[in-house]
Amino acid sequence: MFSGAKWKIGFRKNPLSIFFTKNFKHLISFKLGSPHELERNHQLIREITDSKIAPTRLYPSQHDYAFTSGYKTSAYICIAPTSLWFTKQFPAERWVELIKLLPDDYNIYLLGAKSDDAICMQIIKEVGRLNVMSMCGKLTLLESAALMRDAQMNYVNDSAPLHLACAVNAPVTAVFCSTVPEFGFGPLTSNSKVIQIEENLSCRPCGLHGHKSCPKKHFKCAYSISIEKLIL
Repeated sequence: MFSGAKWKIGFRKNPLSIFFTKNFKHLISFKLGSPHELERNHQLIREITDSKIAPTRLYPSQHDYAFTSGYKTSAYICIAPTSLWFTKQFPAERWVELIKLLPDDYNIYLLGAKSDDAICMQIIKEVGRLNVMSMCGKLTLLESAALMRDAQMNYVNDSAPLHLACAVNAPVTAVFCSTVPEFGFGPLTSNSKVIQIEENLSCRPCGLHGHKSCPKKHFKCAYSISIEKLIL
């Protein structure tokens, strides 16, 4: 309102949208189906650019790639096992099951913030393999993206690491528990797949962002996912 800009464009849900020159609906609907978030955001600029939707991109520096090069001396897989929301997070014991099925000669790097290290160390202890390492708090976001770019596969939840992987066009397998890709936040890379429960649960999705605990107390949307599907 105070910028003096000729054009003020934004989403209709913004309480100040009455002052916009143009506003657009930010549609998120499981039943109706939603455009991807890239498409929703592109609405805001398509009249001043073009109709082509650009992919998300991050640009790690040479320093970022150099810093992570020492971890790339043999084949490896990255797993980001945590999420801010409990019901978006594939349980730690399920990640343990997955790692035990992965090739023994692959290094496994567990990614996350420093606060995620306790869960990652729990996973490492239960797996009992020397080549599973916690990288929690050891990498910046761009260094994490640089590491993910050259992984054989990146296993992620419906959370930020999913979008880090996509922003460097890295291979990604995204596990959706309480949320669904129809909200418009699924992976968009040349090598990606979504893993979710096949059963049609009446309680799923239970919210756009997840919950601190399962509202139904069973968390079937996570525990009923077949581990084998993650490695096929």
